[in-house]
Amino acid sequence: MTARAADRARYDRATAALDAPLALVDLDAFDANADDLVRRAQGKPVRVASKSVRCRALLERVLARDGFQGIMSFTLAESLWLARSGFDDVLLAYPSADRAGYAELASDPKAAAAVTVMVDDVAQLDLIDAARQGGREVVRVCLELDTSLQLLGGRVRVGARRSPLRSPAQLAELARAVARRSGFRLVGIMAYEGHVAGVGDALAGRPVRSRAIRLMQAVARRELAERRGAAVRAVRAVAPELEFVNGGGTGSVQYTAAEDAVTEIAAGSGLYVPRLFDNYTSFRGRPAALFALPVVRRPGVGVVTVLGGGYPASGAAGRDRLPEPYLPEGLRYDPQEGAGEVQTPLLGSPADDLLIGDKVWFRHAKAGELCERFDVLHLLERDTVTATVPTYRGEGHTFL
Repeated sequence: MTARAADRARYDRATAALDAPLALVDLDAFDANADDLVRRAQGKPVRVASKSVRCRALLERVLARDGFQGIMSFTLAESLWLARSGFDDVLLAYPSADRAGYAELASDPKAAAAVTVMVDDVAQLDLIDAARQGGREVVRVCLELDTSLQLLGGRVRVGARRSPLRSPAQLAELARAVARRSGFRLVGIMAYEGHVAGVGDALAGRPVRSRAIRLMQAVARRELAERRGAAVRAVRAVAPELEFVNGGGTGSVQYTAAEDAVTEIAAGSGLYVPRLFDNYTSFRGRPAALFALPVVRRPGVGVVTVLGGGYPASGAAGRDRLPEPYLPEGLRYDPQEGAGEVQTPLLGSPADDLLIGDKVWFRHAKAGELCERFDVLHLLERDTVTATVPTYRGEGHTFL
């Protein structure tokens, strides 16, 4: 029996009394992945990206482990909810236009002490001031540095279009603007290198493209390390009490941790290890988050149909954004139908061994987006489901 077949048998036994569709997190794999992130962070604390987890119970579990410190959130409403829930170090990774949220932040001492907001433009500071509604709490601010690799005088760009702040001088200029304004305190810098951390460099069957990605990432790491170091020095000259410099992502933890300028690492997807993280040479994780769909039809030889399944991930549309039929091994989508909203046909010889009511296990392409489809996660320890915990959705929150 292969390791994957053994996992399937374990998952089926543990959930035999549970009807699918359902979502499961294998805690043995989750904890092993957490240990691997800490190892690769080389002594620097790992800040957990909540959008990749979207479950308070699992955020609490990982933050209770040595080597983890703080949350990186994705909306202001989520940040405030987490602060009200007792999390005391929440970095909002994206700028917000949530005026009601800023009014609450500026009027709540506990939230203002716990939450740090992201800015990359003076106009965002203006929006926050206009939204205060009399709130006088000091708002903690983090600046974001653009990490994209730009070649041929900027004619070629590799990386996400995020912050407009690219040079150390631009970052320092905004730091001075924050320092001049009452009601704000500059406490951090963030620089997320998604083109390194979030792009696999070992694509199956594509050796030439894989080599090109590895070359690009090596160049990008060197360029960013130099520019990030200079940017941090420029900002510290304005704000010597800077508390943190955040960088990284699951795919680049060890490289970012090696930079002296970086004080903490961001990671989250590496806890669940969705299918997009199968294509890396720098680490190997264990799939921890899966979902099961029930077989409801057997249309013919070599075909079964499962209920639901149309759970594509965000990003540029493509087959790599679809969930992966994972267990039993050997199933594939019908190219004429793909993953359907209400039903999904699956092809392959393993279909002939599946009965009505059997479970087919899938891996989502990305991490936390799976939790937008399920109210609860069943937590597996060895061979037993030991707890069932709500996702954000299960607690009544769909922040985006």
